Amino acid sequence: MNKPRVWITRKLSANTEARAERDYDVVLNPQDSVSSAADIIRMSAEVDAILPCHSEIFDADTVRQLDPRLKIIANHSVGVDHCDLVALKARGICVTNTPDVLSDATAEIAMLLLLGAARRAPEGDLMVRNGEWDSWSPSFMVGTQVSGKRLGIIGMGRVGQVMAKRARGFDMTVHYHNRTRLPPELEQGAIFHPDLATLLAVSDFLSLHCPATPASTGIINADTIAQLPDRAIIVNTARGALVDEAALLAAIESGKLAGAGLDCFGTEPGGNPAFARHDNIMMLPHIGSATAETRDAMGFRALDNLDAFFAGQEPGDRLV
Repeated sequence: MNKPRVWITRKLSANTEARAERDYDVVLNPQDSVSSAADIIRMSAEVDAILPCHSEIFDADTVRQLDPRLKIIANHSVGVDHCDLVALKARGICVTNTPDVLSDATAEIAMLLLLGAARRAPEGDLMVRNGEWDSWSPSFMVGTQVSGKRLGIIGMGRVGQVMAKRARGFDMTVHYHNRTRLPPELEQGAIFHPDLATLLAVSDFLSLHCPATPASTGIINADTIAQLPDRAIIVNTARGALVDEAALLAAIESGKLAGAGLDCFGTEPGGNPAFARHDNIMMLPHIGSATAETRDAMGFRALDNLDAFFAGQEPGDRLV
């Protein structure tokens, strides 16, 4: 019996690719190039499954042109805002993702950005690196203390819960806004806010961990920033679409915000060049899940979903 043919659209971990080659007829991308809509449409006639990343866009127009041979899209990501799930469901194409396995790594990056923005790490690093550190005084490089402060979390899913756990290690009081309240054993003492406005009012630090949906796109804007305490710090390791970047920039320039820590942007790759003028914005190139352990786990989770699908079973992470 012929093995199902699978296209892996980007270069994944060596362990993931080795397992895929063992179990499937695999088309790899050793150049790690980004695929266009035309590439996706063409390859859909040549494979039974696609294992893509968030860099491959399955919008409604692309989905409409997919070949009937394609039966499953097993995403190498948790977020699926690059997939039109309604259109894919209408075509009868199974879609899966990789939850759980990247929560720790992403929360680590969120805490790194929170600490870095609070303690002026980008500014200090550049000063030492450029040989410009030539003095000291009690007023030198004074930042914002993290310990004992209030952390607001928007989106108390898997990553948000790990972020809350890390924050408790700094004696932070955790507040959160979520679609539904968590049971006490998951809340772990965090304070639930059904109304976003009341969360914002008590957030010395605000960390975003919700998906990008029509309801959440632009959730951080001039109005919501105005409701934060003066000199608050915003951290985003979720999706760039959550933040109105012009409003964030204006709040940095006015001093309303003391800083920001960003791992994702409206334009990726590339980010927002206007942010680079401000040392109190700590930026990373969307590397929240970029650890060797997590990359293996994500790849294996995607392959687990393919294994189940082609064995005639229900994939554990099926979305449609």
